[in-house]
Amino acid sequence: MFNYNVRGENIEVTKAIRDYAEKKVAKLERFFTDVPDATAYVNLKVYPDKTAKAEVTIPLSFLVLRAEETTPDLYASIDFVVDKLERQVRKYKTKINRKSREKGFDGIKQADLADAVVVEEKHEEPELEIVRSKRINLKPMDSEEAVLQMNMLGHDFFIYTDAETMEISIVYRRKDGRYGLIETSALS
Repeated sequence: MFNYNVRGENIEVTKAIRDYAEKKVAKLERFFTDVPDATAYVNLKVYPDKTAKAEVTIPLSFLVLRAEETTPDLYASIDFVVDKLERQVRKYKTKINRKSREKGFDGIKQADLADAVVVEEKHEEPELEIVRSKRINLKPMDSEEAVLQMNMLGHDFFIYTDAETMEISIVYRRKDGRYGLIETSALS
């Protein structure tokens, strides 16, 4: 059984909204045989342009489910997010089942099988296939130059070597039009 943490930004979370969000997210519980103390974090936002965003994050021991959706209607955003999460769970289940067929049940962690979806699939997800690969040379630069390069290329992300740290970094365009930065570091 999920515990719920429902909060709102620029909106008062009424009992009706809270109950609707909990009822919809609770539909995901049927996919799991045993979910001890899992907390579903539901974040609802309303923007000045009258659009509403629903974000749901459910961290589990073997998987993190996360989705977000923005529509003009808050209730529709919640519905779409739950649909996305359901697809993620089904995809995970298909992946686990495929691994168990290929490697036998000993090749998979027992926790994965115990917590995997137990509902039969109506259709199989297509296998992930890499259809193109590229090799790039990473030029040392700062994040501002990387954003300029990304915009010139018309891409949504750009990989580069940070001139100060000499580590690989990634800049990307967020859905809100602003930019994000991912800095990497080598494991030691």
